[in-house]
Formats: sequence, C-alpha cells, structure tokens
Amino acid sequence: MAVAADPALTPIRARVLAGGRLSLADGLALYRTRDIFTVGELANLARERRHGRKAFYNINRHINYTNYCVLRCKFCSFYRPFPTAGPGSARGPQALPISGQARSATEAGVPARTFEGGGYEHSIGEIVELAAEAAAQGATEVHIVGGLHPRLPFSYYTDMCRAIKARCPGLHIKAFTAIEIVHFTRITRPRLSIAEVLTALREAGLDSLPGGGAEIFDDRVHAEAFRAKVGEQHWFDVHGTAHELGIPSNATMLYGHIESVEERLQHMLKLREHQDASLRDRRAAFQCFVPLSFIPDGSALAHLPGPSGLDDLRTLAVSRLMLDNFPHIKAFWIMQSAKLAQVALNWGVDDFDGTVVWYDITKREGRGSNRQELTVPQIRRLLREAGCEPVERDTFYREVKRSSDNAAGRDPAAQSESAAQAGT
Repeated sequence: MAVAADPALTPIRARVLAGGRLSLADGLALYRTRDIFTVGELANLARERRHGRKAFYNINRHINYTNYCVLRCKFCSFYRPFPTAGPGSARGPQALPISGQARSATEAGVPARTFEGGGYEHSIGEIVELAAEAAAQGATEVHIVGGLHPRLPFSYYTDMCRAIKARCPGLHIKAFTAIEIVHFTRITRPRLSIAEVLTALREAGLDSLPGGGAEIFDDRVHAEAFRAKVGEQHWFDVHGTAHELGIPSNATMLYGHIESVEERLQHMLKLREHQDASLRDRRAAFQCFVPLSFIPDGSALAHLPGPSGLDDLRTLAVSRLMLDNFPHIKAFWIMQSAKLAQVALNWGVDDFDGTVVWYDITKREGRGSNRQELTVPQIRRLLREAGCEPVERDTFYREVKRSSDNAAGRDPAAQSESAAQAGT
C-alpha cells in the first residue's frame, strides 16, 4: 500500500495495518480528508482481511405488512396516518377483506386494501402467500417490517410468524425493528416486557431481528427529526435483550439528513461498545452494519439534498474501519443504488444484500414502483465485475450450496428441507 497523500492519515494507516482500533479523532480525519482514495484503500484492506474477495448476497423478499403508523418522523415518506374511523377499527386482522377474486401471490404484491390517503394493511393470509412465493423462487429469508399500526393486536404478529413457518418451515423470518418490538410491549394486555415479547415471537417462528429504527443515536437529532419515536436506550434495550436470548440482529444508521459527521461517528462508537459487550457476555450479537442513505423525496425533510455518492462511499468505508468488531458491512443497494453498491465492494463493503423484490419504504429520487428487484444473475454479474467472488449466503452468512437440480426457484421443497436441517 502506498503512503497516504494526506499526512493526517499516516498514523491511521499505521493503526489499520497493525490491526488497531480507531478513535473518534481518527474517524473525523477520515471524513475530513480530501484523500478519499486512501480512505477507500484502507477500508478495502480491512474488508479483505476478513473476507478476501468474497462478496455476499442472498435470495430474499421484503414484506411490508402496513404503512399505517402512529409516528410522524420527519425523514419518513412511508407512513400514512390511521383514519379516525377506518380499516380494522372493529375487526381482527384475519377478518380483513380480500377484494376481488382469489389472486396469485404476485398479484398480492400490490396491497389489496389501499384506502383513502394511500394507507394499506395486509391480512396474514396475503403475507403467507407472499412468503410462499418467495420460497418457491428459492428465497432463504423474508424480511418483514411495517408501521406502528394502532389497532392490530399482538396476536397478529405471532400468528403471522406461526403461519409462515407452517407453510414454509425452512424460510428464515427476519422481522420487526426494535421500534416495533417496543410498540408490541405497549399494546399487550397485560403489558409484556421486551424479553416476553421476543420470547413469544421466537416461539412463533421469529429467527432474527433487522436493524432498522436506529436512525442517529443523538438527543438533538432525535428531538428534531423523530421526537415521537423511542430513542437509543429503548433500541439498545431491545437488541441487548435479543442477544441475551440468543437472537442475532443487525444494526443500521440513517445518514445524510440533519446529523453532523461527528454524530454519525458517535453512533458507530455506541454500536461498537454494545457489540463488545454482546460478544463478551451474550449468546448472540450484531451480524451486520447497514448504513442507510437518506432519501428526502416525499418526506418533511424534502428540502434537504440528501447525501452525495461520494458521501455514501466515504460513509461505507469509514463504517468498515470504525466497526472492527462487526463481521459484515452491507451496502443496501435499494438505498445507495446498485451501481454505487457495486463500487462500494472495493471500499470496505462485503455484503450486497439480496433480490429484495418489493420495497415500499423508499424509492430513490421518487422514481419507479414499489417493485424493486435484482435477479440472481444480475447480482452475480455486478459482483464479478467488481472483482469479487459471488457467494450466496443464508441469514447467518453460511454459504448456500445449490445443485443444478436445486437451483433458485426450481425445487423449493427440497430447499426448505435442506434449510430446516441446517437449523435456519
């Protein structure tokens, strides 16, 4: 590796080469330097020490069960306010109507009940059909999150997990952000603790937690951008409890809105400290860090420009360098674009995420439909063009081996049986 062009990076380069831990001051220097290529080179070194030229992807399916939400976060264009007298007000989720004749799972990808104002909610039956379609296409994971619906009971969520497992026993359920878990503790009667909610969900079929809802761990940013949402203490309570119970999870950071660079770094340092504790004392830990690029369109912060491509690359690279105890750094191509995520594979990133298929939370620059999908051949081509060895993984980053007779989408029954035997 050549000597850094910016002398401020010379001691950081030495620490990275020695396998040392970087400080807040180091992170600030990495963000402030104009020597962006050395930042990327150092991050790639840290990435290759762990994974060589392997780049991970999975066959997955995102499912958003509702966009009704009691919160009004300024950065969010996904939520819809629940009407005073509206859908679900006097009935349970299983009784929600399915309009028209029976539909295929693909047709069910478009919410069946879209009400005035664009709000929707899926029945459990529809969610199961979407999961079954994903399994039939070779998916090993469903990623399920939604708004904080004011009327759906906790049984809706446990029944959802139970029904998916009954239909697709080998499908991994990664579901419910820490914000949703806290919401579930508040809607149960009598109220359940975080541990009791997580235990009930795990018994129903939940396998792991996503990392959403973290945003930025800072009181100023919290007060200005998402005041009504629970803060970092609750977020860490959920993930700490999950790790104590042996439930792995991911972590995220939403960047590029009103936060400062120092606040981003403090966010990473808090995650690093929590990961140290989980690795030392708990049965599970964070698997992956996912920096999420803020997309302003349609939100109350639409006047902001959002992060540039260079800021995206730098943030992904700095994440790899600062979070030395996180096994994986993901470029979620939905947020950063497939092309920039491809470049990021040489800037510290080892995980490209997956096929996704349907994503209703954000759409880059307000364009396109909710169907946002990359096929496996497309993903593998992007990874190879970046000089990487494509590796299909399951949610626990174990390599998925497929025979020619059990390729994605050809033999879902055999795949489900294989996944179940592997303990997913």
